[in-house]
Amino acid sequence: MQTEASRRAARSAMPWWRRVCLGFVLLWFTLGGIAHFLYADVMVTIIPPGLPWPRLAVWVSGVFELLGVVGLLLPRWRRLAGWGLVLLTLCVTPANVYMWLHSDAFPAVPGWLLLWRLPFQLWILFAIVVGSGLWPRRDRQA
Repeated sequence: MQTEASRRAARSAMPWWRRVCLGFVLLWFTLGGIAHFLYADVMVTIIPPGLPWPRLAVWVSGVFELLGVVGLLLPRWRRLAGWGLVLLTLCVTPANVYMWLHSDAFPAVPGWLLLWRLPFQLWILFAIVVGSGLWPRRDRQA
């Protein structure tokens, strides 16, 4: 069992840029996960039409976002949570592409924002990988 002193030492051992990435990812997926339930009706509209059970897809992705947040908060599970959030982010990217390609169906969202969202996915992936400790690996010897 980890003591408060060892947790503090581990936290201080994490570089500031990794903490920034981790904080961003925690905030992003906490708000996003909650939004999947508060705004499920809106989220359903961005699911590409060919996918079955769009409401279930929204709920499941919201659950996985929140599970990822919990995993990131637990150092023992942080790397596994990072892999899960990378996979989840890749899985939801088609919905963002769909929104951009069918921007006329989303008049409340400016087209530039829909386009900006696509390269922003790369930043999210980078922040997950760095914040969760997937890269750069600290346990590798030079």
